[in-house]
Amino acid sequence: MTAAVRPPRARLGALLGVVGFLAFVEFTSGVLQGYYTPMLTDIARNLGVHDADVNWLEGSQLMLSALVVPIFAKLGDMVGHKRMLLVSTALTAAASLALPFTDSFAVFLAAWALQGFYVVWLPLEIALIWSRSRATGAGALLTARAAGLLVAALEAGAISGALIGGALIDALPLWIVLLIPAIAVVACFFVILLGVTESPDLHGGRFDTTGVVLLTLALLAFTGGLSVLRLDAGIFAWLLTAGGLALLWPFAVWERRTPDPLIDVRTFADPALWPVFLTAGLFGVSVLGAQAPLSTFARTDPAVYGYGLGTTGFATSLIIGLYLVAMIVGALSYPVAARLGTPRRALIGASMLVGVGYLMFLPFHDAYGQLVTNMAIAGLGSGALVAALPAAAAAAAPARATGQATGLTNGVKTVGGAIASCVFGIALLNGAQGAAEGTAGSFAGYVTVWIVCGLTGLAAAAALVLVPRNAFTDRAAGAVEVAGPAGTAS
Repeated sequence: MTAAVRPPRARLGALLGVVGFLAFVEFTSGVLQGYYTPMLTDIARNLGVHDADVNWLEGSQLMLSALVVPIFAKLGDMVGHKRMLLVSTALTAAASLALPFTDSFAVFLAAWALQGFYVVWLPLEIALIWSRSRATGAGALLTARAAGLLVAALEAGAISGALIGGALIDALPLWIVLLIPAIAVVACFFVILLGVTESPDLHGGRFDTTGVVLLTLALLAFTGGLSVLRLDAGIFAWLLTAGGLALLWPFAVWERRTPDPLIDVRTFADPALWPVFLTAGLFGVSVLGAQAPLSTFARTDPAVYGYGLGTTGFATSLIIGLYLVAMIVGALSYPVAARLGTPRRALIGASMLVGVGYLMFLPFHDAYGQLVTNMAIAGLGSGALVAALPAAAAAAAPARATGQATGLTNGVKTVGGAIASCVFGIALLNGAQGAAEGTAGSFAGYVTVWIVCGLTGLAAAAALVLVPRNAFTDRAAGAVEVAGPAGTAS
């Protein structure tokens, strides 16, 4: 076997060292995502707001996430993925440090939104790993393995964060509890600064300011409209949402005409990439939109409503914890499945697991073991997709747009989750009779959640069938260096 296929041990050792440092960053990202959940009520009381106002925290981060991912991904391709990783980490650290020291809801909301810069970490990391590994001749395989390890670290951090946060909030003052994740993010900055080297190839170019303005207006209108829809499904909310979608047209026209676009919209016509982006959006429906409804379904008292399990908070957290463990197993299993078959088949299988897992809720939702089983099946597929989608996008994209491609998987996933959050919120309110254990969702609404999540999973699998057979492999990745997306020159 040639050195091009089996890279030198020194080069592999350096790459593994980078992955180890980045795994710490992703573990911290997971902590941020799981740590605050057990203390949201305490945060609301400290800020003097109603529990329902906590939803604005999610909405603000969602809007920022959808906007910053494509911008930072593009800047990563231009000036360096490590550099933008440092900038995003510094912004996340500053926002995290502000949270413990304010009792103003407006300031807390702004800091919470800015903390959402951590969403760019994983796509930037995958782009950085791909840029370092593609010269080895086994870049697709190495990137898939690295992505699995990073997602496993992410989910382990989420589990640890939820457990640690839940334990500390009962023992320490709130400001001290909120300070702990901020210190971890500061540590991440120095881990990246000292332990990670920059991408070997920087592509420069001009920053697409006009594209940023058009995309910002479109995403703010769209996600803002969705947020308003969850509160009041009036004509203004619908017009705002429709206006955001309409603004995507002039954005796409501009991006096609500019020589150095923020997002190369031609990638949406690439036979290997468009199914990946579509899968990311459909996957966002379940992975970002369904977790809260599943939690509230488990908490609903069947003696009052005739459905639900009436579980305690701890029993519900075990369901979520087992789901996250299944995601870890799925993330680590993806590179094995991709090697035994092909990445395309592994992606199809993962999407089918998500679809089957949620559709199993239709007949099986009356017992604790049934919920755990359904969530474990969906979790296996979800963990594989979280790891596989950015790795597949990196392998299929031209070298100049690696960050853009990996960032788009995250951005489109976020938009899918935003739409699902709105649709599911409306569905659960429709026909609801009251609240029990913090939820007033109707059974018909929960059925809607299960059907939509199941069908979107199967639809993603169907879309991936259309991907070229050898896509996302090292042989296909080598071809991308010769011809860019849709046959354009790289």
